[in-house]
Amino acid sequence: MKENNEPYADQVEGRNAVLELLESGKDINKIFIAKGEKHGSINKIMALAKENKVIIVEKDRKKMNAMAQTQNYQGVIAIVPPFQYCEIEDILMEAKNKNEDAFVLILDGIEDPHNLGAIIRTAETAGVHGIIIPKRRAASVNSIVNKTSAGAASYMKIARVNNINEAIVTLKDNGLWICGTDMDTKTYYYDQDLKGPLAIVIGSEGTGISRLVKENCDFLVKIPMKGKITSLNASVSAGIVIYEVVKQRLK
Repeated sequence: MKENNEPYADQVEGRNAVLELLESGKDINKIFIAKGEKHGSINKIMALAKENKVIIVEKDRKKMNAMAQTQNYQGVIAIVPPFQYCEIEDILMEAKNKNEDAFVLILDGIEDPHNLGAIIRTAETAGVHGIIIPKRRAASVNSIVNKTSAGAASYMKIARVNNINEAIVTLKDNGLWICGTDMDTKTYYYDQDLKGPLAIVIGSEGTGISRLVKENCDFLVKIPMKGKITSLNASVSAGIVIYEVVKQRLK
């Protein structure tokens, strides 16, 4: 359930993101389209909006520019209700309903909304059942996240919690193993058994996983580094480990 009295962005921008939103069946209050943009995928957006009985408003390009929260909004902005966060139990139920071992992502302080959006996109394509993010000192789901995720945020269950360590305890109580990513460990991600109910912890862009979260992980894995740069973008790290889980589950 969404928390009250918190300032979430309430617009989704860009043609692909708005198309995904329309196709997801989520609530849309209104769609603004820049005057003169009636071509290409805009026609599909307008047709779907009409089919879903969503109000379309044509607006002057200058006013649209002022309204946009991203630079490349491609002449279309959807106004939506605040993002509906879920509970951890909803994520676990998603796995149960699909008769699959739970596959959860825990993001320990991802602050860049572009990284969060990219991670959501990868997680959705890989069949992750849900993502857990902290309420403080971390990016929340906004228009930038929606656009970067290419609409995947509309399909992904995301829980926003007060305390990541308490969330880890809840997952452990429900039978999940907790795998942290950390450059100082000795085990490479591809040498670790990642089958069964699992949560992967991805740390912040600058400092990685916090000390207490690291201590609460059941095991830690790392990605080999061969070059002079000794760290990867958080979304890239997440993608590498997420798809190792997919690979092992397919065996």
